[in-house]
Amino acid sequence: MKELERLAAEKARAAVKYDKIGMREEAAKRYREAIALLEKLIELTDDPVMRRIYEEKQAQYRRRIEALSEKVSVGGRSEEQAETDESFIIQNPPPVKWDDVIGLEQAKKAILESIIYPMKRPDLFPLGWPRGILLFGPPGCGKTMLAAAVANEIDAVFMHVDASLIMSKWLGESERNIAKIFNTARKYESTGKPVIIFIDEVDSLAAVRLNEVGGEARARNQLIKEMDGLLDKGRKSLIYILAATNKPWLLDEPFIRRFQKRVYIGLPNYEARLRLFQYYAGKLNLDNVDFAELARITEGYSAADIYSICVEVQTKIVSEFFEQGGDEPRKITMEDFLEVIRSRRPSVDPKSIEKMLEWYERFGAL
Repeated sequence: MKELERLAAEKARAAVKYDKIGMREEAAKRYREAIALLEKLIELTDDPVMRRIYEEKQAQYRRRIEALSEKVSVGGRSEEQAETDESFIIQNPPPVKWDDVIGLEQAKKAILESIIYPMKRPDLFPLGWPRGILLFGPPGCGKTMLAAAVANEIDAVFMHVDASLIMSKWLGESERNIAKIFNTARKYESTGKPVIIFIDEVDSLAAVRLNEVGGEARARNQLIKEMDGLLDKGRKSLIYILAATNKPWLLDEPFIRRFQKRVYIGLPNYEARLRLFQYYAGKLNLDNVDFAELARITEGYSAADIYSICVEVQTKIVSEFFEQGGDEPRKITMEDFLEVIRSRRPSVDPKSIEKMLEWYERFGAL
């Protein structure tokens, strides 16, 4: 099994090498040999997870063989059709409106100036506008919600990319995945449609590690190359790159410089916590609950923590109703909230906040 897997990987590497230098027939031949070896691995393995991985690789190589056989004429010469990937497009982004994003005023201002205002009046921006925005901060503070709200606000194609999912151990596959994402974005931009590429957990793709292998460096370089093509000075592109990370200190400095805006998404302050409780708990059947006190005692809690508190209180009351019977669940009291909060500590480590603020002092750019 190990030997077959080694041979399959070797054939795939050879295929990628020939593919890159334009030797189509040789590349297709090596892809076919890799497919045949993977077929043997599928027959021999009892592991359903590995079988699915081998089948996915076969499908990818078959698609590549098909692409190699398809040529289009451009200016009297033949070129490959650009590969695209629609799987990252969220057809119906979460129905988040701009006003649903509670707090995050600095981040909202940066995005208004970089994306929303230029979309409304591009004529007012003769020098162009920022199209790379890095959102960093602790988990659960609204980075993804902010990206979805922007996409809805400008009616954009929303591409949600989990960076960890596009990485591959197969030579050349990660770079190709990145290229396909950007080719897809360009396809939609060519129709006049704005595109938001939201790269979640971007540190898993653009981090510098002591023991990284060549594939990680190539994937990072491919991402930088694609971004450089979009972020050229004077080019008024409709493709915007929003990247999110909980570990900005891991990012490669050349990669950091590709983002004109680097915005800290921090924990909600008192006013934001108050509004979060009003927004979430206000939908529940309450009995004299003091939102101001709840906001006061939840300092250090993230927006996701506050949402979870409200959900747990709701679950507590519903569970009690089903266990004890009755016509309707009782109203939720202040004590119910206090009981849940006593059993739930904040999910964010204060030391990580200190580290992010130190990074912000060095690299922040609003």
